Amino acid sequence: MTPNHRRGVRLATYNVEWFNALFDDAGELLEDDGWSARWNITRGAQIAALGRVFTALDADAVMVIEAPDTSRNRDGVVALETFARRFGLRARRGLIGFANDTQQEIALLYDPDTVTARHDPQGARLGERNARAHPRFDGVFHIDLDTDAAPETVKWSKPPLEVALHAGGRDLRLIGVHAKSKAPHGATTPASAMRIAIENRRKQSAQCIWLRARVDEHLARGESLIVMGDFNDGPGLDEYEQLFGRSGVEIVLGSGATRLIAPHATAAPANRPTTSRFWLRHREEWLEALLDFIMVTPDLANTAPVWRIWHPQNDATSASDPALANALLTASDHFPVTLDLFSDGV
Repeated sequence: MTPNHRRGVRLATYNVEWFNALFDDAGELLEDDGWSARWNITRGAQIAALGRVFTALDADAVMVIEAPDTSRNRDGVVALETFARRFGLRARRGLIGFANDTQQEIALLYDPDTVTARHDPQGARLGERNARAHPRFDGVFHIDLDTDAAPETVKWSKPPLEVALHAGGRDLRLIGVHAKSKAPHGATTPASAMRIAIENRRKQSAQCIWLRARVDEHLARGESLIVMGDFNDGPGLDEYEQLFGRSGVEIVLGSGATRLIAPHATAAPANRPTTSRFWLRHREEWLEALLDFIMVTPDLANTAPVWRIWHPQNDATSASDPALANALLTASDHFPVTLDLFSDGV
């Protein structure tokens, strides 16, 4: 289906591996033959691939995970808007929430002609009343992670981006997420790998409990909510899930009448799709995982939305376009996920 014939609103989430490494400090693209931060891929090749993917998405708004850095010497919004101009994207206006120290921001790139968007963080600031029970995402959350009756203090290294969005004649809430990785980085022995992996999963679960508390607040106000991003987790992803009972994704989804809807998360294991692809050098094989999700509140699920994972081999439309399929493999180790809302079926 060509962009001119599509109706409704298209939202996307896309984790772009080391997007930051494709820009200089002034936010200009480094379109050259130097190596990108992606293995064996030049900056010019990754930039060209990303341009093709973003153009094909033709989204009204893209939640960019691992967006370019915002710090004293760099501006991620400037970089994103430079990228959008370079490829003539509709989604050409950038929005960032709370900047972090990881060089991997969460940002929204959107079309100002079709949607309006503003950063609208919820919760209480540090020091304010209710800050302990309902903290803002740039604050701290207190929870007993190891059942020793002594609550730990949890922080987001990448605070979620909360957006008040008006699109398709509707007021929507978006929360962009990049949850804690459970990978045992820094481990030197099998025992230390296990210890770090369990500690990271505790932190990831705590972040998801915090996020679910925010979801419940929006539901209590009757707001239409979309939670989207990279959860670094999924149902049945690893053996440690049995220790915790539920994956972080299942925590955020919730249950019963207030359960968020994300069909990819609830697919049977044999039919479960994947959204990421990593090369394991020590095993010389590819690992694919379902890490990226778009979750919606029941009211939005009742409008017949359409989800799509732009997997270059498993998505028929992407696979039928060899140039796009190659671009998806070159651009990032994650693939975009889109949600089409309020479509008239044309």
